[in-house]
Amino acid sequence: MDQVYDLFAVRIIVDSVRDCYAALGVIHELYTPIPGRFKDYIAMPKPNMYQSLHTTLMSSVGQPFEIQIRTEEMHKTAEYGIAAHWKYKESNDGKKSVKAQEEEKLSWLRQILEWQRDMSDNREFMNLIKGDLDLFAEDVYCFTPQGDVKNLPNGSTPIDFAYIIHSAVGNKMVGAKVNGKLVNIDYKIQNGDRIEILTSQNSKGPSRDWLNIVKSTQAKNKINQWFKKEFKEDNIVKGKEMVAGYCKAKSITPSTILITKYQDVVQKKYGFKDWDSVLAAIGHGGLKEGQVVNRLVEEYSKEHKQVLTDEDVLEKVAEAAKNKVHIAKSRSGILVKGIDDVAVRFSRCCNPVPGDEIVGFVTRGRGLSIHRTDCVNIIHLTDVERARLIDAEWESDVADKAGGQYLSEIKMYAYDRKGLLMEMSRIFMEANVDVKSMNVRTSKKQGTATIEAGFIVHGRDELDRIVNKLLQVEDVIDIERTTG
Repeated sequence: MDQVYDLFAVRIIVDSVRDCYAALGVIHELYTPIPGRFKDYIAMPKPNMYQSLHTTLMSSVGQPFEIQIRTEEMHKTAEYGIAAHWKYKESNDGKKSVKAQEEEKLSWLRQILEWQRDMSDNREFMNLIKGDLDLFAEDVYCFTPQGDVKNLPNGSTPIDFAYIIHSAVGNKMVGAKVNGKLVNIDYKIQNGDRIEILTSQNSKGPSRDWLNIVKSTQAKNKINQWFKKEFKEDNIVKGKEMVAGYCKAKSITPSTILITKYQDVVQKKYGFKDWDSVLAAIGHGGLKEGQVVNRLVEEYSKEHKQVLTDEDVLEKVAEAAKNKVHIAKSRSGILVKGIDDVAVRFSRCCNPVPGDEIVGFVTRGRGLSIHRTDCVNIIHLTDVERARLIDAEWESDVADKAGGQYLSEIKMYAYDRKGLLMEMSRIFMEANVDVKSMNVRTSKKQGTATIEAGFIVHGRDELDRIVNKLLQVEDVIDIERTTG
């Protein structure tokens, strides 16, 4: 907190630039200024055209406070942005013409529009805008050989300076002089430095290492644009090869997904103007080929849903009911009549375990779902849905097979008392049972507790043993299995 000087601040608005400096002189006579805390943004405006005098003073009670001095027009620009005024009726400082003021205030907008035209990736454009709008970053002010003032972000290098002059200067840069002396290109520019950029027509262009050196968003953007334009054709070819390679690895036919309407969806999702830009982004590593191909496949799948799958399965079910057909074994230990190529899964509503009476239900697109015959979802099926039921049973030795694990859920009703949950947990621990979930609800009115538990068993026999032990716990009223 000892470095926070603007906790208390006063803003003074005057009629003219002359009055700004006059007010500053009066204030410095009344209060002691803190060294190094004066900023003249009127003589050297920020890139977004913010103008004001900032000074930090020490009060008579030892409390530092900040003063901001500006004109009415500067205040409107600071509060509402550079688009706050389109034209001014008269020159406010008596030095610059109205046209010069307009040009100065709109130059930043032109820079933003130029970035937008140059960039095909909208997300990268927004990141650059956010970086350039960092109003709290300290700037450094330096001079061209002709004496023009240029402001750059703190930590900028001669490369940043070159690109703020012109992209052609930055692209042909081979060295720099600071105050008449040769310096390294990673030299950190200081306030008041006079920068001279050395260029050569034989320069091969910027290096990718420069991206790790430069500080300003403008320089990063210009360097990236040079590489993208210089190697765009190579990146497009590389991107095509990467997409084709991914399709081959995943057994996808490129011609079925590389259709204009699917490509338009991908372009819109990732913010690119055309398909070549997408391929170029893949080529230079801005996008993963898997991302793009998977999105194309997703769009293709929306229009080519396999609507006949269920009908085919139901046809097999009906055929199995009429004729004596083979009994197929599944990896889950289920015997299914008439079907040997459908995925089998256990329903979560009733959680069947080996030993329960079961039935199969042909789902829409998710294979065969196994339920207990007393599952409420099966009991309340409509006549139309019952056509999807198919006979299923457990393999005779499935409960004896090592490693067979099945989730079972029970609901226990008991009178609430201290130590009830601990006794229940001890039974699970002694039986070496893996408990997956437990939920307890109590009723103060009735003095009862409802405990729901989910745990792993190997079959119905083990489940019955655990339930019988739990029923022996004092104050337990009843235990039932979940049925949907």
